[in-house]
Amino acid sequence: MIGALAAVGGLAAVGASLRWNWWRPPVSEGIPTLMYHKFGDPPRGSTLAKLWVAAADFRRQMRYLKERGYTTLTFTELRDIELGKLQRPAKPCLVTVDDGYENNYTVAYPIVKELGLKFNIFLVYETIESYNSWHNPQGEHWIPMMTWAQIREMQDSGHCEFGSHTMRHKNLPQVSLEDAKWEIEESKKKIEEKLGREMVGFAYPYGAGAYDPAVRALARNAGYRYDFGIRQGISPFPWDPEKHGPIKRLFIRGDDTMLDFHLQMTRGKAYF
Repeated sequence: MIGALAAVGGLAAVGASLRWNWWRPPVSEGIPTLMYHKFGDPPRGSTLAKLWVAAADFRRQMRYLKERGYTTLTFTELRDIELGKLQRPAKPCLVTVDDGYENNYTVAYPIVKELGLKFNIFLVYETIESYNSWHNPQGEHWIPMMTWAQIREMQDSGHCEFGSHTMRHKNLPQVSLEDAKWEIEESKKKIEEKLGREMVGFAYPYGAGAYDPAVRALARNAGYRYDFGIRQGISPFPWDPEKHGPIKRLFIRGDDTMLDFHLQMTRGKAYF
């Protein structure tokens, strides 16, 4: 009986080793960059339910950052550190959110503000004050995006900075280079006009084009300091755009446990 239990325990340990990356050495350098999308409970029938992070889970994750001494930065602060205008904190990190859903304002923003943290949101310009029109509503419900009033309030609070996620959330390698150029450059111009400040960060919709030399050249030439893909991992900091490629991110899923989150932050990857 004891031997059987030991065998079961051994199998469980092997299973955990296969499921989680706890055995990998910690990543002591670089800048962990979290990637979120939606906050709250997913609508019934959503095919992208894992993109929704519950409010309670997000609060636990943000409290983890605060209690472990991470300094959450805006894109501009990150650039100012590189330029020597700000002192580099001991444990810098970025919290990023793609798309700009209204729940970023109603759910995530109050938590970030309450805990005294900062985050960054990539906006899809033509969907602001509208809905997520790039999704097929049969698989992912159309829901409200943020308004300009909400965006300005968040920016004025000092707890949030915004970046571009193109004009219409197009898969950039699937459109002409001329159209991709317009998506990248026009969104920067339009958001800057609306918010009265430079757009420092850009994220490729679906991560598509981040490693396509022609598409990435458009983003770099548009004047963004930082471009973000969706490749998993922790990028070095200071960051060299030519040497290191687009900034890697840690995709936070709605079904992640706090063990998953801890391994993301410390190993750059929680599971296979």
